[in-house]
Amino acid sequence: MAIITISRELAALGDEIAHELAEQTGYRFVDKQSLENRITSYGFNSSKLEKYDEKKPAFWASLSKDRDDYVHYLKTALYTEAEMGSCIFVGRGANAIFKDIPGCIFVRLIAPLSVRIERVKSYFRCDEKRAKQIIEQSDKDRAAFHRYFFDIDWANPTNYHLVINTGIVHPTSAAEEVRHLLQLLVSPDTEAQLKIKLQNLSLGQKIIHHILYTLGIPIHFLEAICIGDRVVLRGVANSQSAVEAAVAGAQQVPGVSQVESEIQIIQEYSVMP
Repeated sequence: MAIITISRELAALGDEIAHELAEQTGYRFVDKQSLENRITSYGFNSSKLEKYDEKKPAFWASLSKDRDDYVHYLKTALYTEAEMGSCIFVGRGANAIFKDIPGCIFVRLIAPLSVRIERVKSYFRCDEKRAKQIIEQSDKDRAAFHRYFFDIDWANPTNYHLVINTGIVHPTSAAEEVRHLLQLLVSPDTEAQLKIKLQNLSLGQKIIHHILYTLGIPIHFLEAICIGDRVVLRGVANSQSAVEAAVAGAQQVPGVSQVESEIQIIQEYSVMP
């Protein structure tokens, strides 16, 4: 079992290589539509999703609670898909969300601007000036999305295991390179570590969801750190009763046997709704 994330510039053949890689490895390609369907199935409105998907939100959207909801549901969707078995994700900050998790391969796809312009001209049936505008806006949006939500430099090659120039590497060859890297870096031991880590992360998301969204308990910046069936809750609350309710709520989630609270109590604490 392993997870492959593909970060790509516009017109760097991200979906094409993901499809080819899925054919070569047998992994599931979780495309944009599948991921969006899962997120909206949780109750996150598709119109809200458009505000945040691979772009920095506008000023008022950045202050909204919807921003935090988006990250919560995005993580939940990614962890849920990953728990189902080996898969491939394209974009959506997956490389940042799965950072430092064993058994994950991070790939970045780039191409010369001249090549990207020709591809965009063909795809959108536009002239060179318009193609360049589309590319520049896409690059700006994706860089801002990663910086705003995950505080990482989208273009920094050190955030990836492999960077491929699709201006000179064919999608089939690119997929072969990723597959070879997968064989080198993912061992049975790392697969086992990945499975355990995903179980812990997924359980943590379920706990957060139950406390915040099902029970509506006001814990700000809530984290649920899981190690097996043991959980540590962290965050900020404005009363002891809220902390106690959060601990009780966590204990209601299947798979949890022991809950410890490190939630800080700060009187009169509030955030903009």
